[in-house]
Amino acid sequence: MAIVAQEFLTFSKAKSDALNAGPADALAKLVGWIETYLMTSNDDLGRAGAVCPFTRQAARIDTARIAVCRAEASDEAAVYKLIRASFKMLDNIPAKAGMEHFRTVVIGFPHCAEEEGIKMLRRVQDGHKFYSLARNRMIGLMYPASEAPGLWNPAFRPLRAPLPVLAIRHMVEQDAPFAARHLLLLAPYLLRFPLAGTKRLFAHAHGGLKP
Repeated sequence: MAIVAQEFLTFSKAKSDALNAGPADALAKLVGWIETYLMTSNDDLGRAGAVCPFTRQAARIDTARIAVCRAEASDEAAVYKLIRASFKMLDNIPAKAGMEHFRTVVIGFPHCAEEEGIKMLRRVQDGHKFYSLARNRMIGLMYPASEAPGLWNPAFRPLRAPLPVLAIRHMVEQDAPFAARHLLLLAPYLLRFPLAGTKRLFAHAHGGLKP
C-alpha cells in the first residue's frame, strides 16, 4: 500500500521545503500552483482579484495547511480516512478571533493523476458532500484535465491543477455564486447566512455581485 499520511505544513514551511526539494517534487508543484495561480489574478477569470482570495489570506495569517499524500487509486479507504481526519484538523488550526473562516487544508495526490485515481478522489469527495455541508464546510477537487466551468467566465477552467488536489475550507458569505449553481449547497448556505446570503444571491442573479 502506498504511503497515505504525511505531515501537514504551514504555507511558509511548505514553501521553504519546496525550495529545497526542486521543481519536479510534488510539494514544489503544489506550492507553486498555490502561489502563482490560486493567489494571483487571471485575465480569464471574469472578475478582478485572485483566483482564490481566501487561500491568499489564509497563507498570510498562517491558517493554511499543506500536505502531499502518496496514495494511489487502490488506497481509497485510507484516503477517505485521511480526508475525514482533515475536517477535524481544519477546526483545530489556530486562528485569531474572527479569522477562523480562513482556515484551509490543501492536499496534493501526485500518484492519482490517471483516470482511476481521479475517479477515486471524486468518490471520496462525493462521500463527504453531506458531511461537509452539515458542518458549513466546502470540499473541492482540482486536477489537470478538469472541465468544470468558471462561475464568471464559462470558458475558463478554474479547477485545473498540475496534480490532483482535494481542498477543504469553511463556507463563507462570498460563496453565493456556488450556492446559486449547486442546489445541495443552497439550503445550508441560506441557513448559515440568511440575510446577507439572500442579498448576495439576489445581487448575483442580477449580475451585480462583487467577489
